[in-house]
Amino acid sequence: MQMNTRRTGTLVAVAAVSTLALAGCSADPIVGGASSTDPNAALTVATAFYPLEYVAQQVGGDLVSIVSMTPAGIEPHDVELSPATVRKLGTADLALYLSDFQPAVDDAVSTTGVQALDAASVVTLHAPDEHTDDEAQTGHDHGTLDPHFWLDPELLAKYGDAVGEAFAKADPAHAETYTANAQALHASLDALNEDYTTGLASCQRDTFVTSHEAFGYLADAYNLTQVPIAGLDPESEPSPARILEIKKVIEDTGATTVFTESAVSATVAQSLADDLGVTTEVLSPVETVANGDDYIGVMTRNLTTLEGALGCE
Repeated sequence: MQMNTRRTGTLVAVAAVSTLALAGCSADPIVGGASSTDPNAALTVATAFYPLEYVAQQVGGDLVSIVSMTPAGIEPHDVELSPATVRKLGTADLALYLSDFQPAVDDAVSTTGVQALDAASVVTLHAPDEHTDDEAQTGHDHGTLDPHFWLDPELLAKYGDAVGEAFAKADPAHAETYTANAQALHASLDALNEDYTTGLASCQRDTFVTSHEAFGYLADAYNLTQVPIAGLDPESEPSPARILEIKKVIEDTGATTVFTESAVSATVAQSLADDLGVTTEVLSPVETVANGDDYIGVMTRNLTTLEGALGCE
């Protein structure tokens, strides 16, 4: 897709965030229990997984050292924490997490007694729109609410505002900086939301098939319908009946694409696409990112991919 004025608007907003956010965190986020703690940082903040880490980076800038509880490139749903990571969590000034999403993180927050901001206390989570049968088959239980709120930029902006308030309370000496950074983050996410609203306003199709049920908030925000092959657990296997349901949806809607994820096996989705003569494309749930990527960049690629698959003008 060619660069246009609405893309440029997002890039300008992102540049504003970078300026106000004091050029990012003071050291690289830790993975696998190592430490990036800077003794000169005003706050040490533990983050449960990438989108929360991104917000902490943007709001905290180089005033904050970050302890990341989910190693880069690891699917966060079923992460296990090393003893070293739990110890680092216990020494943090604040933890950012989402209750009922990562049981190991919930346990560690409770055990250590660290001061914590639960994203579920900031944004209203809802039940998945599409109910599949995989939880019963696999025995996994990720709760009855869809955790993937960050795929709606406006919900992530609301969360960023709350993080700014939490940082300002924990470190009053730098409250104005945290507040300004949170406002800049909010502006960049507003611009991203405008890109999505404009880009998905006029499309040939409004239904998209995903490998797992991660995109409900995105679908609700932009008047789309998500049809997942599997449920909230990305490692679950759909039943034969579910596969038949998905095939009928693709045939009835004229869908041209089945969306997969880079961190989850695409075997079932690829087989389904091959059987029906449609293509596969990666649509990231932004639960983790590759080196050099960030939330805005991945979400912008997601928009481009959706526009192509849905036939948007």
